Amino acid sequence: QSAPRLPNPPPVPPAMPKNVTPGGRGAAKKKATSRSAKAGLQFPVGRVHRHLKLGRYSERIGAGAPVYMAAVLEYLAAEVLELAGNAARDNKKSRIIPRHVTLAVRNDEELNKLLAGVTVAQGGVLPNIHSVLLPKKGAKKASGSSQEY
Repeated sequence: QSAPRLPNPPPVPPAMPKNVTPGGRGAAKKKATSRSAKAGLQFPVGRVHRHLKLGRYSERIGAGAPVYMAAVLEYLAAEVLELAGNAARDNKKSRIIPRHVTLAVRNDEELNKLLAGVTVAQGGVLPNIHSVLLPKKGAKKASGSSQEY
């Protein structure tokens, strides 16, 4: 006697295209697009919206507010990074360090005004010697001064 025969397996349905819903009805499913992508931004609009809500700045937050705020933050970040990159290049470095950020911010009039109360850790200060402390141009070395030994 031979082994009992198993019934034929059910036919495998053909693979469905990714943009078609099963059942053949309704509109094709589209891939989700982030609000950042819609606005053409790199900064996360959804995260900014969440933080605006959690910050309790207002009972309600409009749909445009986080987009605008993310755009402003992205612009400021790009501005600081560009100037800091220039400062790094001036110092013959390929990486931006906190010192470069400080030099960039303090040498730009508008950013210096915006970030007047900000201290960058490990940033240092602008090189500056008051003119009174510099040696006089016409002064010659006087012999017999009290400082000589």
